[in-house]
Amino acid sequence: MKYYFILATKEFLFEVEPVEEVLRERAHYYTSRNKQVDFWILPSPGFVNLYANELKEVTKNNSNDNLVAIVSTDVDFIYWLKLRYQNVLSGSFNAPTAKITQPLAHN
Repeated sequence: MKYYFILATKEFLFEVEPVEEVLRERAHYYTSRNKQVDFWILPSPGFVNLYANELKEVTKNNSNDNLVAIVSTDVDFIYWLKLRYQNVLSGSFNAPTAKITQPLAHN
């Protein structure tokens, strides 16, 4: 399965930007449409370890403990989040694989 994500620091997503309001509205929309929620908030996401070298420069050497990912199987939702919160990283990965056995693993 393909997963899409945005990645940012906890401070940015929880203090600088009102991400909880956006996600609450999205969850309400899904509930009103009887649609299964297909997004997750992952503090210290496990999959980040695979991208450590690429992320180091962009995340300004923040430890994984300070990073949060919003992961979804809906590419359009993640694209919209990337546009909404321009100071985030976005990407995708396939899982489960030998390297990512649990796509939603976090610390």
